[in-house]
Amino acid sequence: MSYILHKKPAALTIRAGHLAQQLIRQEGLQAQQVDIIPGAAGGPKGIGLQGLDHAIFGEFLPQAPRRRAVIGSSIGSWRFSSILAWGVKEGTRRLADLYTHLEFYKGMKYPEVSQVCEDMLSQLIGGKEQEIVQHPDYHLTVLAVKSQHILNSDKPLPLIASAVGIIATNIIARRYSGLFMQRVVAQPKDDLHLVLNGEKDFKTIYQDLTPHNLRGWLIASGSIPGVMAGVRHIPDAPEGCYRDGGLIDYHLDLPYPSKGIVLYPHFCDSITPSWFDKGLFWRKANPHYQARTLLISPSRAYLDALPLKRLPDRKDFVELMNDPQKRIKIWNQCVAESQRLGDEFLERLEKQDFEQYLQPLK
Repeated sequence: MSYILHKKPAALTIRAGHLAQQLIRQEGLQAQQVDIIPGAAGGPKGIGLQGLDHAIFGEFLPQAPRRRAVIGSSIGSWRFSSILAWGVKEGTRRLADLYTHLEFYKGMKYPEVSQVCEDMLSQLIGGKEQEIVQHPDYHLTVLAVKSQHILNSDKPLPLIASAVGIIATNIIARRYSGLFMQRVVAQPKDDLHLVLNGEKDFKTIYQDLTPHNLRGWLIASGSIPGVMAGVRHIPDAPEGCYRDGGLIDYHLDLPYPSKGIVLYPHFCDSITPSWFDKGLFWRKANPHYQARTLLISPSRAYLDALPLKRLPDRKDFVELMNDPQKRIKIWNQCVAESQRLGDEFLERLEKQDFEQYLQPLK
């Protein structure tokens, strides 16, 4: 009698830049190698990585305590802030619970949507601003965008004209969209100050992140034009209108000043530079920027097993607006299932067999 053994499909896809591949082949993946952790924009997709965050922040990185930079845009910065405020288990639980139970209704105005998100942020980090900014182990860096010219307005016509202008200029080259926006890097003033040397597509403004202005930068980092109002009057920042960091840094294709490995828990297995690059199949991540990146993401097989065959998405608020309990149930299933991602990551660590799973970044 013969038996056919069925190998369980992998829950993770593992991709790496050439320097990260080289280091892992020589030494395996070790916690002391990791010096930077990016977090992408992408709305509720971030809560679908809860189990992976538990494994990375709760079990892996504490094996070699050191100061590390966590750099996030939009939900990426909120995700890291909650972990820094409450610890990984309570921080990820709080983020998932608050996000899952947000309530929106048809026809909401920009200020109303912004108020809902500000209320969520208050519950997410309220009273923990100092602990986040002055965290002993992690240096939080928040990415936002400073609007230029007609993108300063929240009125429909200027926003539409801005979107058309950004799309048109971005198709030619990313740098031409600098007519409409500038990158903002807000981070604590300490010895781990990140400088993005070599990134010249956009003018980059560096701002001090303090307990006094943390909320302002976090809400700005997630303020989607046409959905939320632009953020103004951030303490200690130049006057202007600040918006979602994902407009420029959607998946954070940046020249990270890493000397080891950039460990990137991501919701997909590719890096799209800006939100406006999503439909541009030829716009790829810069391989020099990502040379030290180890990208860990859910596999296609894992996603196909989820209720909607994908992670939670912002469009679920619209598509399931008439049945919020169904959306909540689906999102909770996705969060619970994400434990598999963390378990598999820890299994790879224990066996140190990353090399056989490594694929090049695409």
